[in-house]
Order: sequence, then C-alpha cells, then structure tokens
Amino acid sequence: MTTSVPSRRTTVAVIGAGHSGLAVSHRLSAEGIDHVVLERGQVAHSWRTQRWDSLRLLTPSWMNRLPGLDAPPLGPAEAEEFLTAAQVAALVAHYADVIAAPVHENVDVHHISPDPDGFLVETSAGPWSAEHVVLATGSVRGVVPALAAELPRGVPSVHAVDYRRPSQLPTGGVLVVGAAASGVQIAAELQASGRPVTLAVGEHVRVPRRYHGRDIFAWIEEAGILDERWDELDDITRARRLSSFQLVGGTSSLDLNTLQELGVRVVGKLAGLRDGTALFSGSLANMAALADLKANRLLNSIDQTFGGAGERLEPTRVPEPLLSLSLTSGEIGSVVWATGIKPDHGFLDADVFDHKGAIRHDGGVTDLPGLYVTGLPVLRRRRSTYIDGAREDSADLVAHLSERLATPTRRTAG
Repeated sequence: MTTSVPSRRTTVAVIGAGHSGLAVSHRLSAEGIDHVVLERGQVAHSWRTQRWDSLRLLTPSWMNRLPGLDAPPLGPAEAEEFLTAAQVAALVAHYADVIAAPVHENVDVHHISPDPDGFLVETSAGPWSAEHVVLATGSVRGVVPALAAELPRGVPSVHAVDYRRPSQLPTGGVLVVGAAASGVQIAAELQASGRPVTLAVGEHVRVPRRYHGRDIFAWIEEAGILDERWDELDDITRARRLSSFQLVGGTSSLDLNTLQELGVRVVGKLAGLRDGTALFSGSLANMAALADLKANRLLNSIDQTFGGAGERLEPTRVPEPLLSLSLTSGEIGSVVWATGIKPDHGFLDADVFDHKGAIRHDGGVTDLPGLYVTGLPVLRRRRSTYIDGAREDSADLVAHLSERLATPTRRTAG
C-alpha cells in the first residue's frame, strides 16, 4: 500500500466555500494565517444544487450580515426582502470576491486523516498537508427513515434536498412526510400545482411571520434569543435537533391552519408502512397543542420584554384522525421526505463521531486537536443556524485556532 506524499502545505485547510467557510477565511486572513479553502464545486455549491426552485430564505435580508462585507445600507423595503436560492448563491460568490478568499474550486475532498504534521487532506487535485482543518462543508444528505424501504413498488419518492419543482413528480396525490419549514413549503407548492397533498406531521415549531407589524425575527433578535450561547442552554442536544420554524419567506404565515385552508389534508406522524398502507400516529392533536402553547409562550415573552399585549395565535384546527392510508389504491402517486438533513462528513477518518454519526464538538471545537467544525445548527449561539450566525462563530473559532498556534506545545495540549 502506498501513502500519498503531500505536495502542498498550509496552516489551515477550510473545507467548503459556503458562507460559513468564507467567514472563517476572512478571519484567518485578518490574522495573517496561511490557509486554503477547498470547494468540491463552485462557491456556494449547495445553494446552487440542493434547493428547490421557488425557495426563499426564512430570514429577512437584514440578517444576511457577513464579516468583511460592507454592503451599502439597506432601505426599509430591501431589509425586509427574502432572497431566493439563486440570490443567496450570488451573494456568497460576491462575498468570496470581496474578501479575496483563496478558494480552490472543483476540488473534491476524498479523505482527511490525522498525521504527525497535523492532517493529510487527499483531494481530486492531489494531497495537502495542513496543521489545522476547519470543516465548513455545506454538503448535506437527506435523512430518510428506515421505513422508506417498505414503500410499495411503483410509488417513487424524493427527499426535499433533491426536490426541485412539482413537475418533477408524477401526477396524482403526494404524501409529504415532515412539517418543518421545508415540508410545509413543499406541501403548499404541490397543492397549488393541482396535486392533492397529505401532510404527515410530527413535532413542529409554529410561529407567526409577523407580530405587531414586525417580522418575528426582529423581535427574537431584540429579545436576545438569537444570542443565547450553546453552553448556557439547558439541553443543547435538543436545541440542535429542533425543527426549523414553520415559515416561508414573505409577509404571510404558513402553518397547519393555512395549509388546510389551501386543501392540504393533515394527518399524524408517519409511524410505519405495512402491506402497502401508511400508518399514522394518533398524536396530531397533542403535537398541535404543544406547538400552539410554545408559540404563544414566545409571544408572551415578547410582550413582557417590550410591553403591550398582542393577539394570540388561533388554535391549530385538528381534523378527525386518519390513521391509515393505502399507497396502492392510486390515491398517492409519490412521496416527498421532508425528514431532515445531516452534514456529509464521510471523508473524515478520525475518532470524532458519536453513536449517531454526528461530530462531537464543544462549540465547534472537536476533541481532536486542530480539527474544527462550523456551519452547524446552534453551533455556538442560536443564531448559528442562520447566515448571520457566521459572523461571531467564525470570530470565536479563529480566536481559538490562533491561540493554539501561539502555544508552543499545541500538538500535545489540544
């Protein structure tokens, strides 16, 4: 067996040229730290290839702040716009140009492993030796439940990361599984296209799009919720696994009531598939009541912080429970899995994964000295989930990395 001899050396290899990786690159450049950014496709590859056509950001444009990008001040209307995926890709590409990031595009990372000098990074363009590695890859894979293997033949399915538009699916009804942001948006789009939709709903997070005339993110920003730190939360694991808000970019709310008004049939969580029949949980009423309770608790908190009292959300309307649905009768022509995503770190050969395959880290710092991860939900703050979160996350991680570089015994001290 032959071992590749690194032909290039760098202090830091940043894997991924999305907004998180580029923010790290900007911070490294400001500290004068030699580095490269390796990107498997073009800059903002995931925004170009893993989003459906009509997608808009859940967050308004004033939350697209990135370090080193001194964009002109946004007018009131511009600040409240919600960018399309193509616009986000253009924004990130512009950012890479502005900060002059040392990006190597179209370089696939095949394998990363620790070595005596730090890390060996094997790529399609040859090997690199790096003292430190920052994983900022936007590459994700859809999480599909094991029961998907029991779908009847002739009923195609697609995960939300691979869904693009209604015409991609065959005619007939669609079962959408999952009611977080992706699920409710895709369900609304498919219903509007003339395909009857059944939405299987589990635990979800309901919030209004606007409250007291302002976007909900303006309130939670001012209330300090987005700045709650990972090491101060009671249950960081739960916070990181929490579903995204049931929202759509724009001024209108999108929740289970809205979807039912559009004609979407709402059922409980998909609990199993048996003999061509989908089986649904009877917990929909409880799930809806819990989401309503938490949403109104948030609004109560906003009122207590800023004064006043506003309207509360109308309780979620829960239809008579439907506990089973034949997938062989012709009523359902396809299935969309809106069941979550996870980062694809399959190229990393190191003992840093937990029993569920996620990288163990403490605010982005792994227990393998020199290895960092960024761009994950609630990495260091609640705002880490959004583009805006890269500002402070990148500053913290590069500060930790810089301190390690300044420590003579860093290879053994971590």
